Amino acid sequence: MDAERVKVAELQGNQLAMSQQLTASRTQEMAQRRELDSASDEIDQLRKRHARELEEQEIDMRKKDREVRELKEDLRMCQHDLERERETVASLKATVSHQSTAHVALTTQISSSQAHQTALQAHLEAEMKAKSDLEAELESMRKRIVELEIETREAETIRRKLHNQVQELKGNIRVFCRVRPLLSSDIPTPDYDPEEEDRRREECKALMVFPDKMDHKEIMLSSSSESATGQERKDEWIFAFDRVFEPHASQAEVFEEISQLAQSCTDGYNVCVFAYGQTGSGKSFTMEGGTTEATVGMIPRAVEQVFREAEQLKSKGWEYKMEGQFLEIYNETINDLLGKADFDRKKHEIKHDAKTGRTTVTDVNVVPLSSPAQVSTLLNFAQSRRSVAATLMNERSSRSHSVFTLRIYGKNSLTGESCDGSLNLVDLAGSERLEKSGAAGDKDRLRETQNINKSLSALGDVIAALGEKGEGKTDKHIPYRNSKLTYLLQNSLSGNSKTLMVLNLSPLASHLNESLCSLRFATKVNNTTIGTAKKQTRVIGP
Repeated sequence: MDAERVKVAELQGNQLAMSQQLTASRTQEMAQRRELDSASDEIDQLRKRHARELEEQEIDMRKKDREVRELKEDLRMCQHDLERERETVASLKATVSHQSTAHVALTTQISSSQAHQTALQAHLEAEMKAKSDLEAELESMRKRIVELEIETREAETIRRKLHNQVQELKGNIRVFCRVRPLLSSDIPTPDYDPEEEDRRREECKALMVFPDKMDHKEIMLSSSSESATGQERKDEWIFAFDRVFEPHASQAEVFEEISQLAQSCTDGYNVCVFAYGQTGSGKSFTMEGGTTEATVGMIPRAVEQVFREAEQLKSKGWEYKMEGQFLEIYNETINDLLGKADFDRKKHEIKHDAKTGRTTVTDVNVVPLSSPAQVSTLLNFAQSRRSVAATLMNERSSRSHSVFTLRIYGKNSLTGESCDGSLNLVDLAGSERLEKSGAAGDKDRLRETQNINKSLSALGDVIAALGEKGEGKTDKHIPYRNSKLTYLLQNSLSGNSKTLMVLNLSPLASHLNESLCSLRFATKVNNTTIGTAKKQTRVIGP
């Protein structure tokens, strides 16, 4: 046991020694490992530094290589430049040699140029002086233009005054007479014999002659009849007017005489042109005309004339605004031919403004007019609405008075002037007597004819009363209110207006008595003096 214990003690001592030895080995191993790790880190750092140095050497080598290439390229360029400079030097030597040769010629040319420059300088000074003179002349011309524009406006004012004086010398109420040509419908059905047709044409025609071949102011009618004793009786009637138009007269010829009155509207005057005569005498054709350019009537021609005058006056500072209305007076009732409602749902009343001299009708369509082309459309529209009926005198007789009114407002921005005029173009209904019209057996036609004749009679009474007043009877009453026609035209028939009656006559022998009645009425009108027309002006607001 002791031996075992000694062995155990030895073994334990050995074990302890071995444990200590193992601990020392482990400590040594750990120290070696630390040294090894330190050496490894140092080796890694050396490797990294070496790699870095190697990389820097490579970069430096690449840089050196690039510098070498650049130096080589610079050397090549320098060699190229040197070669080029050598060529340039050779060229310059040749040029210098050539310039030396040309120097003498250039010296001579410079001397010539200097002389030319001296001449140009003198010419320039002359041109500058001429320019200065032209500028002075231009300024003088501008002043002259301003003076001429002022003179032109003054001349326009004088022209208006003289034009009005000429119209007054012709008379503020004038009468024209127009005989229409014979129509194929006027001749009884002809045979196929041309000579028979010519004979019938002559038989149909009334004996009308126009003795005044110079001034065209006279018309003579004649007829022959057999008395109770069997003797032939001849009657002759001569009438004189301001102008007589024979059957061959064109629409343009008739308007040529009327155009001066149309121009007065743009000058600020009231103008009234009315067509008078029996049914079928050509009143509507005279006023409204046909469909061709040659047959256009007085209404579209007058409107075109007014627009033309207004356009020409723009250069003198005038600006115009125009309006149109178209009324019918049928059985003493006013209808709006440009309205959209049926006849006659509205009651239209006539209003007169004593201050402005304007006449208006309530609830009527007043159309702004910007071009003459609008008037043709208005005429066609109005014609389709106008009251027509058949009578013995004309298959489609107009049984009403139509009144087309063109209102003109103008102002001049340069002179401050303004004007306000109107143009009334009236197509009167037929003036035939009851027994000739065949209306006596028809209640409606009888009423129409009675109202037509009443209004035409009232028109004659107004003109007669105006004539008496023009002769000095200042207290004379003017019966405008006796008919809607005269009341509507009050301001266009008075002494403040210019009035023209166009008497239309039929050439037929069967209408001789009606023609004589119309001629006597027209003569009565022609012998009337209604005073002096006055210009209608308005004050332009600030």
